[in-house]
Amino acid sequence: MDISLDVSLWEFAALAAAAVLVGFSKTAVSGANTVSLAVFAAVLPARESTGVLLPILIAGDVLAVLTYRRHAHWPTLWRLFPAVAGGVVVGTVFLMWADDAAVRTSIGAILLLMAAVTLWRRRTPAADEAEPSRPSRGARLKAPSYGVLGGFTTMVANAGGPVMSMYLLSAGFRKLSFLGTSAWFFLIVNTSKVPFSVGLGLIDAHSLLLDAALVLFVVPGALIGKAAVHRINQRLFEQLVIGATVLGGLQLLLR
Repeated sequence: MDISLDVSLWEFAALAAAAVLVGFSKTAVSGANTVSLAVFAAVLPARESTGVLLPILIAGDVLAVLTYRRHAHWPTLWRLFPAVAGGVVVGTVFLMWADDAAVRTSIGAILLLMAAVTLWRRRTPAADEAEPSRPSRGARLKAPSYGVLGGFTTMVANAGGPVMSMYLLSAGFRKLSFLGTSAWFFLIVNTSKVPFSVGLGLIDAHSLLLDAALVLFVVPGALIGKAAVHRINQRLFEQLVIGATVLGGLQLLLR
């Protein structure tokens, strides 16, 4: 890959705004970075943009872990990781032959499907408002399918956030447990993706130079998210997560 650094001022401004949104999504509304994905894919070639975005996402993951590290539910994480690993392998194989159109269409369709399934299952309100000590049995049974989809989408287009958001919401996670579990999950998964992305030519010295210019914009976004999250009630939080998922899916399908 040879990502050109010769972007216009307006294009760089769009990428910088997307980096701010990455930080915000990691500490406030998980899944909102699907908008960042769409911006990066619009300014850069869709396939190569995933390699540029990955280090920026990892920077956001580090900030999220520092903020919510004590709220993670590790049994859920260990249950998901084997299936996610399988999804990452499938996604890597897919990227060996898929063009930009195939990547956009596949991920967009999966995001909309996950949002639709979650809305269907959430027609009845949650039974209680407490932080769950563990997910329901039904959520544990869904972990393999969501894990494979999460691994596939995160490898193909850094779009695993909405898939895992749908799983955590369907499992009944409240806001802080949701953010803590998601933070650790994506720090581990995104870091593990780096060798695959390098091997596919999606990360190289040119892409890392562009990342160096953009990564500082993640910090103010994370700080804004940290300040805003306690002002967002649980119902609004869930609506924003699902809304961001639908928006991201539509953007990918309609490009």
